[in-house]
Amino acid sequence: MQWNKLTELRQLDDISKESAQQKILIFKHSTKCSTSRAMLDRLERNWKEDEMKAIKPYFLDLLSYRQISNAIAEKFNVEHESPQVIIIQDDKAIYHASHFGINYSTIKDVSKSQTQPTV
Repeated sequence: MQWNKLTELRQLDDISKESAQQKILIFKHSTKCSTSRAMLDRLERNWKEDEMKAIKPYFLDLLSYRQISNAIAEKFNVEHESPQVIIIQDDKAIYHASHFGINYSTIKDVSKSQTQPTV
């Protein structure tokens, strides 16, 4: 799995623009949380590039970049949780899940859908 590291606040503007062309996935990870580690491992193990061509994944170490995590919550109107997956399309959060609700199959379905699912 090829992560794009989310390390600068200005990248949120790039994500907003990119989300007009393709769906964006943000994975918010806490390096001190065993649940976060388990969900990250499960997502990476299941990720298949050929199935997920329609989505660009970003990785956020939220302990190192808490300001970015807070800005994501505010910009996309999604309450902060960790671990958390947020999918952005057309500058809006169209899907989010946290903890054991993070599911590769669901993410794959959302990535392929033409219409915006209900959050």
